[in-house]
Amino acid sequence: MKILKSHLKSVISKGKRDDGRELVEYRDIKIEVNPIQRANGSARVRLGNTDVIVGVKIELGEPFPDTPEDGVQIVNAELNSIASPDFEEGPPRPEAIELARVVDRGIREGKAIDTGKLCITPGEKVWCVFMDIYPMNADGNLFDASALAAIIALKNARFPKYDKKTDEIKYDELTNEKLPIKTTPILNTYGKINNSIFLDPSSSEEKVLDARISVATLENGNVCAMQKGETGTFTIDEINKITKDSKKYAEKLRKLVK
Repeated sequence: MKILKSHLKSVISKGKRDDGRELVEYRDIKIEVNPIQRANGSARVRLGNTDVIVGVKIELGEPFPDTPEDGVQIVNAELNSIASPDFEEGPPRPEAIELARVVDRGIREGKAIDTGKLCITPGEKVWCVFMDIYPMNADGNLFDASALAAIIALKNARFPKYDKKTDEIKYDELTNEKLPIKTTPILNTYGKINNSIFLDPSSSEEKVLDARISVATLENGNVCAMQKGETGTFTIDEINKITKDSKKYAEKLRKLVK
C-alpha cells in the first residue's frame, strides 16, 4: 500500500493520473436504459470499468407519520462479492449504507421527486418508490455511477396499472404515466491525496485517499447535498473550488440523462 500511495502521489503531483486522465476528468461513461424488464424503471451505468445497475419499483404503501401527504422514497444498496473481492456476503456493510444514503440524500434534498403528487389518500395510502443499487463491478467511484443510474431510472420509471374505484393494482402491467420528476440532481465525487484534488477516483486511488467529498448540484447550480469521507480534510478554499467545478461537470453529466 505504501508503494502504491507513493507512486500515485508522484503521478498526481505532476497533474496526471495513473490511467492517463487529467485531474478533473471522468472516465468514459456508457448508459443503458431499462435493462431490467420487470422493474418499473432501470438504468445501467458504466463509468470506466465500474458497472452499476439501479432498479426502481413503485408500490402502494402507507406514508410516514410525519409526512402523511407525501409519498415515500427509499434507496438500498447491495454490495456483493461478484462486484469486488473486497465485498463480503452478509448484513449490509458500512460502505453499502453510506452509498445508499449519499444517493438518497442528493435525490431527496434536491427534491427530484414531487412526493406530494404520490399521495392517494392522506395518512393512509401513497405510492412508495424503491431504488435498489446493484454494483456489477466496483472499480472506483460507485457514488457517481449509482447516482447517475438512479436519476436515469427514475426519469424512465412508469407506474403500474391501478384502478382507484376497485383499488385493484396490477404490478405486472405498466402504464405510460411516469413519476413526477421536478429536478435532476447530479453527483460529482472528488478525491484528495496530499494537496492534489481530482475527480472520479479509481479503485486504486480510493485505496490511498486522504479525503473524499461528493457534491450534488441542481440545474440552477445550487448545491443540494454534500458528503465527506475518509479522515483527511479540505480547506474552505478547496471546498469553494470543488463546488464551483461541480456545477460545470454536473452539467456535462446531466446532458446524458434522458
